[in-house]
Amino acid sequence: MKEAISIGPSPSAKPDLQELMGQVALGDEEAFAAVYDAVAGPVLGVARAVLRDHAHSEEVTQEVLVEVWRTAPRYRSDRGTAINWILTLAHRRAIDRVRSVDAAAVRDHKAALMDRIPEYDEVAEHVEARLEREQVLRCLRTLTELQRQAVTLAYYRGLTYREVAEALALPLGTVKTRLRDGLIRLRDCLGVTA
Repeated sequence: MKEAISIGPSPSAKPDLQELMGQVALGDEEAFAAVYDAVAGPVLGVARAVLRDHAHSEEVTQEVLVEVWRTAPRYRSDRGTAINWILTLAHRRAIDRVRSVDAAAVRDHKAALMDRIPEYDEVAEHVEARLEREQVLRCLRTLTELQRQAVTLAYYRGLTYREVAEALALPLGTVKTRLRDGLIRLRDCLGVTA
């Protein structure tokens, strides 16, 4: 009887991941390269199944394999096989990525909405300003002509008391009195409490 000849590696040459993980835990880079070759495909498959995005899947695969290198001493063979431990890491990392991407999308959406919402209601501001202006004009009409002139020059044109007195050709004391009386009447008309 003739022996079967096999081409390529023999079926028994498949690396023992548990043994390799023990060597990776000790910092053996060649053992890690063998682990990488053995698990990179399945890890990428798990990541793709969860993420459905090629770029994110590749990133997660790289992160998981770096995590395998860093955390190999934590692997315990009495709790399960090495491949199951690695694929569990991959699944958890992929789920974390989905949550992170979703949270970022929600934050971006909220930020976009905040950019479109004015900080205040412009229409209401304009209406309120117009109503206040009309009320002030109505109250100005209740003043005497001399009070209205003094208030208008002082508050709408920004003149000092002395400049108002010169513009109206009146003594400074008279202008101050008219301004005070006019402002008191305005305050009462506008309903402002002192």
